[in-house]
Amino acid sequence: MEQFRFTFQQNQFWGKCEPCTPAVFNTTIDSAVVARTIGMRQEIEAAIAQGQPLDKWLGDAEFRKFCAMNEQKPRAGANFHLLTPQQKLIQWANALKMGLPCFIYGVRRFDGVRRRQAEIKELSALFMFDGDKLPMHPRELFERTQVPGFPWIVRLAHATSSGCGLRLVCEARAELGNIADNQICLARDLGLMGVVGTTGKPCLDDSCIDACRISYAPRRQDIYYMDENGLFNYQNNE
Repeated sequence: MEQFRFTFQQNQFWGKCEPCTPAVFNTTIDSAVVARTIGMRQEIEAAIAQGQPLDKWLGDAEFRKFCAMNEQKPRAGANFHLLTPQQKLIQWANALKMGLPCFIYGVRRFDGVRRRQAEIKELSALFMFDGDKLPMHPRELFERTQVPGFPWIVRLAHATSSGCGLRLVCEARAELGNIADNQICLARDLGLMGVVGTTGKPCLDDSCIDACRISYAPRRQDIYYMDENGLFNYQNNE
C-alpha cells in the first residue's frame, strides 16, 4: 500500500510535485535548513519591530547578494534602491520564506509535473486553513479545536513561519460544499469570521481556496498537533 496522501515540492518555483511520504515529511520538518530559514525570518522581523540594531543582518553576505541582484533588475532596480534598510530586510525575509520546501495538502496526484488546477489527477480530501497575523497567539486559536464536540477532524496544526499565524490541515466535509465553503464554516466555528489581524486586514487567508495552494514547511518545534496515521494513510478515507 502506498503511504502518501498529498504532494511535496522541494521549491515552489521549480521541481516536480512528488508523493509526500511520512519519511519525506519528517525529514523536511527536521531539516537544519528549514530551521535556520524560519529562525532568521523571525529574528529579522522581531528586530525591526522592536527597533533593535540591524548591523548583524545588513552585513550578511547573503543579504548583500540579494540587494545587488534586485538593484540590477531593469525596471524594479531603481525602486528597490530607494527602499530603507528595514524595507529591504523585510523583502529579504519574505524571499527566505518563499524558498522553503512546500507541501500541497489538497492534491494527492498531479497528471504531470506542474502544480496547476488543470493538472490535478486526484484530490486528497484534505483542505488547508490559514489564519494569519492573528490578534492572539496561534496556540490559543489551536486550542479551540480541542474543545469537545468541535466538528472538524484536524490532521495537522502548526504555527506559520512568521510565528503569528496558524495553519490547519483538516478533513474536508463534502456535505458543506467546496474548499471555500469548508474554510468559511471552519472560520465560523473557530470564531475567526470578520476578525481583523495585526495588519488591519482580515485574518482569514482566502487564497487557500485553491486546491494547489502550497504550504511552506514548518519546523518540528512549530507543530502543535499531528495525526500521522490520518495525515498520510489515504486508505482511511476511501
